[in-house]
Amino acid sequence: MSQGISRRGVMAGAAGALAMAGLPSGARAQAGAKPNIIYIMADDMGYADLGCFGSVSNKTPVIDRLAAEGMRLTHAYANSSVCSPTRVGLLSGRYQYRLPVGLDEPGNITGQFPPSHPTIASLIRMQDYYTVLVGKWHLGTLPDTSPTMCGYDTFFGIFAGGADYFTHRFGDAGLYEGEVPVERIGYMTDLLGDRAVDEINKAADMARPIFMSLHFTAPHWPWEGPEDEAVSKRLNGRIQHYDGGSLETYAAMVKSLDDNVGKVLKVLDDRGLADNTIVIFTSDNGGERFSNTWPFIGMKAELLEGGIRVPAIVRWPGRIRAGSVSSQVAMSMDWLPTLVAAAGGTPDPRYPSDGMTLLPQLTQGAAPVERTVYWRFKANEQKAIRRGPWKYLLLGGQEWLFNVVADPRERGNRKDREPEIFEDLKARWEAWNTTMLPYPAGSYSYSQEGHVADRY
Repeated sequence: MSQGISRRGVMAGAAGALAMAGLPSGARAQAGAKPNIIYIMADDMGYADLGCFGSVSNKTPVIDRLAAEGMRLTHAYANSSVCSPTRVGLLSGRYQYRLPVGLDEPGNITGQFPPSHPTIASLIRMQDYYTVLVGKWHLGTLPDTSPTMCGYDTFFGIFAGGADYFTHRFGDAGLYEGEVPVERIGYMTDLLGDRAVDEINKAADMARPIFMSLHFTAPHWPWEGPEDEAVSKRLNGRIQHYDGGSLETYAAMVKSLDDNVGKVLKVLDDRGLADNTIVIFTSDNGGERFSNTWPFIGMKAELLEGGIRVPAIVRWPGRIRAGSVSSQVAMSMDWLPTLVAAAGGTPDPRYPSDGMTLLPQLTQGAAPVERTVYWRFKANEQKAIRRGPWKYLLLGGQEWLFNVVADPRERGNRKDREPEIFEDLKARWEAWNTTMLPYPAGSYSYSQEGHVADRY
């Protein structure tokens, strides 16, 4: 739905200048300063895993407050239905299929994000930001690539695709400080939240704006809440954890995530930074075994809405109207042009973004812009395109046409009733696909089949 401009928002005709008289005192003091940017990404969170997106089992008061003070994007999508390809899209601002590292689903040790490619971090750093990645990288390994080779001044977290919440390990891989392995004691989600607080304080002490990518590993498996160290010892490194978990454990993991987002919001308040800070909360893909994707069907590793539609919240006091909602179709790759523009920069013209800036919808109440976005996924030979309300899907050899606005559960196949739309979307997808890199014969793609009980 279209949102009006807040009285405390943009001055009419002033090219986005802040309305000084209507802002809180902290925002008035920082009105000429570049905004801090905190991009928080959960791992494998379902669309309805948050109270503000409909959860009845998980308690998320902090993130719900973030939504009440900002905007919910109800048609936000991940670039992929698994983690590392989405992270390629976020980091590059482009379809992940343009880079070899984006062709494994998810990535393995052979895929490396190229340090020569401009990133959301390197472009924002050019605007004199202190850039930090806390949490999960999963875009390659040393010595070929690392967050500090790709635009981040500081990194604390894991190179791997996941980790035990108590040992912080996935096989031989563990925690890193920059490019040096380190050992820490504590629950992973707490370690990441505490480090995020430290980095915000560090930037404030330096009087520099911060761009932080806070990429939690929660609520990705293994199914371990803060009180489940005994589970960690029983697993003994087998973190896929197909024989465990429960709704109660999952809720405890989500609550810990919410608590640690609370630490971040508190330090912003304590340091007087909240009024001039953009905070984004979203997920890298749809949910898995214990998550809630209502009203959608499908899950991680599928191009059904449950695998790619994700919760997304943006708060920017005085610029984004509190309690607002937008139905703008958004993608992970949109955050590069959006946040680089908010920081005062521009994308590198040698690597044009496939995304769009969301600033008009976020800060000016602009109506949703109709656009066409694409996905593919090697497992089960999946293809998808959304154009306006229509979505073409190929999954497991079957083709569908859905109106995902009128039919978000993707139940009514309209391909015979709307043959012109069906054929048009198929043709558009095929034309787009010719501009992307082909999957190598040996590229990996993740499938849920055989791992969980509800596969059909």
